[in-house]
Amino acid sequence: MTSHLVTGIGELVTHDPRFDGPLGLVPDAALVVEDGLVAWVGPAAAAPAADRATDVGGRAVLPGFVDPHTHLVFAGDRADEFAARMAGAPYTGGGIARTVTATRAASDDELRTRLAALVAEARAQGTTTLEVKSGYGLDVATEERLLRLAREVTPETTFLGAHVVPPGVDRAEYVALVTGPMLAACAPHARWADVFCEPGSAHAFDGDEARTVLTAAAAAGLGLRVHGHQLGPGPGARIAVELGAASVDHCTYLSDDDVTALADAAAHGGPVATLLPGVELSTRSPFPDARRLLDAGVEVALASDCNPGTCFSTSMPLMVALAVTQMRMTVAEAVRAATLGGAHALRRQDVGHLRAGARADLCVLDAPTHEHLAYRPGVPIARPLTVA
Repeated sequence: MTSHLVTGIGELVTHDPRFDGPLGLVPDAALVVEDGLVAWVGPAAAAPAADRATDVGGRAVLPGFVDPHTHLVFAGDRADEFAARMAGAPYTGGGIARTVTATRAASDDELRTRLAALVAEARAQGTTTLEVKSGYGLDVATEERLLRLAREVTPETTFLGAHVVPPGVDRAEYVALVTGPMLAACAPHARWADVFCEPGSAHAFDGDEARTVLTAAAAAGLGLRVHGHQLGPGPGARIAVELGAASVDHCTYLSDDDVTALADAAAHGGPVATLLPGVELSTRSPFPDARRLLDAGVEVALASDCNPGTCFSTSMPLMVALAVTQMRMTVAEAVRAATLGGAHALRRQDVGHLRAGARADLCVLDAPTHEHLAYRPGVPIARPLTVA
């Protein structure tokens, strides 16, 4: 087994409670990697000998970003829809059907090429773990195909046949398809199931439909996730708590009862509130009140929600900057949400931190501290650090 010492770290974010503050900061730090895992972390002056060494020259190092909500398998383009929103058109979710049409018509190779490019783009900015949803097929064959392709790039695959009801299809018949033949075909390729629960939308699913979909998915052995409270109030958070979902995502329109339910569940490993500020930026919608959630004791994650309609960005550093400047999070809270929070939203113990035994997923900044992620928005200072 070859050991590799990474030294010259100006500031190391570990999320290890042995070290300083909420991020477990170690100044003038080093870490040792063995067989792809973190074997030791601490002050550089106390670092053990290793077979190889890399000096990062005073830069900050943190865990690779964990992005727990993306829609990366798709074809087509909706730039005109974005331009229309910037001119005042509201977002209703109806544009999803356009992506479904393009995706159904695309070949596996076309979808695979776009997917690989987006994954590479995310990883170049320091994302080392990401989730990928289906949801742009909405028929049995295409949904299965999207999940099969997603599994080529990540183990964190999510069945989202319940994205919207396809135009011209009876709602009850579609829910029966999603919970029957579609689920049976897709479950072997998925770790998770998700549903777009927005009772006020003609395209998405109400509470009863969402509960039906999620209950069937759980019976098929899938973990649960919920899209909820993006377009207006609804039952998404309470359904997520009731059914033991790992996360409820968006969380823009939460009632006091919703926040209380999430806070009460947090003590028992309940749903993480995954916030997607790139969506609000790209739709000119109100940003979620992260401060309200954090002050109530709710676990918060950040994700890109990279998709062709409402946020065509893979940049987790951008999400950190938006969380700080628009959602009243401190830089430390945003960095935690983009790393350890995302890991918790995926119920992963091996990523999102740099304690001994974690995967050696390292992100290095061309900056001396983690604060620069928000201090220098839009500047490509984050990149993966590969340690062989």
